[in-house]
Amino acid sequence: MFTELNNLLNTAPEKAEQGKLTLLCDAKTDGSFLVNHFLSFYLKANCKVCFVALIQSFSHYNIVGQKLGVSLTTARECGQLVFLEGLKSSVDVFFQAQEEPHPLQFLRETNAGNLQPLYEFVREALKPVDNGGAAWRCPVLLVDDLSVLLSLGVGAVAVLDFIHYCRATVCWELKLRILWRRPSQPTAQRDRSLTYQYKIQDKSVSFFAKGMSPAVL
Repeated sequence: MFTELNNLLNTAPEKAEQGKLTLLCDAKTDGSFLVNHFLSFYLKANCKVCFVALIQSFSHYNIVGQKLGVSLTTARECGQLVFLEGLKSSVDVFFQAQEEPHPLQFLRETNAGNLQPLYEFVREALKPVDNGGAAWRCPVLLVDDLSVLLSLGVGAVAVLDFIHYCRATVCWELKLRILWRRPSQPTAQRDRSLTYQYKIQDKSVSFFAKGMSPAVL
């Protein structure tokens, strides 16, 4: 978890928002550190996390998580983290007989658009359970990353449907709220974006206002 990034976003684990959708996009740069940030952020916020990892192995995320102050192994053992390791699971889909539909069952099907088993996995993973008398703060779904599904032949409409159903599950079935708010500010102010340069270090990341990084002065 990067403290400086939290300051820019005006947030902290103790005031993590519910009912929020965050989409990370990167082009000509590596934004994967943001996935590790949000993973450690929500684990420290005592949230129930379902992580669909389609890019890297569990050990990779665990090593990075330890640098950021969290243990994915401990979180998984206590039931706080449900981790779907896409690289490993894909091997099981092809070479092991499955009694029940596998979350990545679409890999074996002619029609690669059926993401219902993956959605059912997410839905089951985020169901409220007894945590020794104390409930997790709120459910969180992380997917790294959705573009892999497109590369594997899943249509864009199917991916959008998957996102829609997951969001509806988290925000409606699990008692979060979806609010439609009438704009209260001019469009220019409401859509204002901030651009920062950043430098990734071993256990942290530094941010600079555009054009202020010493590396480009």
